[in-house]
Amino acid sequence: MTSIVIIGGGPGGYEAALVGAQLGAEVTVVEREGPGGACVLTDCVPSKTMIATSVRKQALLDASSLGVHFTGGADGDVGGVRVDLPLVNERVKELAAHQSADIAARLAAEGVRVVRGTGRLAGPQLVQVGDETITAEVVIIATGATPRVLPGAEPDGERVLNWRQLYDLPELPEHLIVVGSGVTGAEFAGAYRSLGSQVTLVSSRDRMMPNEDADAAEVLEEVYRRRGMNVMGKSRASSVKRTADGVVVTLEDGRTAEGSHCLMTVGMIPNTSGIGLEEAGVTLDRHGFIQVDKVSRTSAPGVYAAGDCTGVLMLASVAAMQGRIAVWHALGEAVQPLRLATVASTIFTDPEIAAVGIAERQIEAGEVEANVVKLPLATNARAKMQGFHDGFVKLFCRPNTGIVLGGVVVAPRASELILALSLAVQHRLTVDQIAHTFAVYPSLSGSVTEAARRLMLPGTSII
Repeated sequence: MTSIVIIGGGPGGYEAALVGAQLGAEVTVVEREGPGGACVLTDCVPSKTMIATSVRKQALLDASSLGVHFTGGADGDVGGVRVDLPLVNERVKELAAHQSADIAARLAAEGVRVVRGTGRLAGPQLVQVGDETITAEVVIIATGATPRVLPGAEPDGERVLNWRQLYDLPELPEHLIVVGSGVTGAEFAGAYRSLGSQVTLVSSRDRMMPNEDADAAEVLEEVYRRRGMNVMGKSRASSVKRTADGVVVTLEDGRTAEGSHCLMTVGMIPNTSGIGLEEAGVTLDRHGFIQVDKVSRTSAPGVYAAGDCTGVLMLASVAAMQGRIAVWHALGEAVQPLRLATVASTIFTDPEIAAVGIAERQIEAGEVEANVVKLPLATNARAKMQGFHDGFVKLFCRPNTGIVLGGVVVAPRASELILALSLAVQHRLTVDQIAHTFAVYPSLSGSVTEAARRLMLPGTSII
């Protein structure tokens, strides 16, 4: 029986453990926070739970356009819709704890041993946890990452915060300044604006989410500004200081922004220092991320890595797949190397932004030849019925064959709509095949088939 020790119990770790147990290996998971790791307990699950609450409130605020009005507002709340932040935070924490418990139960049912503590490599096949040394034929590092701290803007947990400290706030921030306009910053900025905080989003680039689809970012920024958010472009923060009753963010050009609280969302650093990696022969890049190949191998024999500590793509789905691939490869199973071109991602803003496959900037740069169609969501019958105006479906395909290369969806529940395009990219389906697939009418997914019809090759048909 092959012995596997996994350091880290997040998606990369627990998914690897489940595969190993199902294949008959003896599996031990070392986790210091609890099953599910930071992803479940402090990051992805809590943030998306809070965002779900903010989306529900925004729907109530937008309901007047559908003829539903709220009267008799209390405590100065718009339309009488009030947010009980302690109750919201309590639900967030409870849901995260329940999700962790569900994962723990699943691991126990599969016979996986979970050791609470911090693991470190004492050698390529030795893992140290406190006073215990565990020998393993295969070691998987899945230690995740930690919010990066900007010098001069260190979080104090009260006024200057990272996203893991938000759920202890006793009341809604009066004016939240969000430093960093990447995915995390955009998500929390939108959530707190919908919950009722005044929000200033500080972006060091000329637009928010500079690494995402430009059209999608433009739609979201327009929505945010319309909802009253102050979006400051080309504004790199140099320091954050507490005042008597708030914070002052100083920008590199000398300007300042004042608020009651500041949320720092300036990236992640890998949890790879001080755990014996380099001593065991594991190569790190200059930023401290573990270097892995497409089957999750590190430079040390028998040592694999998965998840945010590799810096490949900081998505739970990618971490989970890296972990599964590591175990399949280590145990000699047939395995398909990680294909980043087929990874679907979602930004859980309101509206959501989801994408898969190639990006339009690759087409514009001449790296990929493709036909493009973009359909505004406002023309979709179901969107009109539900009062959705912002968003679109964008589809890319090869000019000669019609093979789908990727797409972008900006819409409510884009995270669900993107699956059709993910299947098309994964299995090299053509726009003709999508176009000849029945979609429910009326439905938002109908825009996917309509986009495919716009790209159909003349004279083609499905038999």
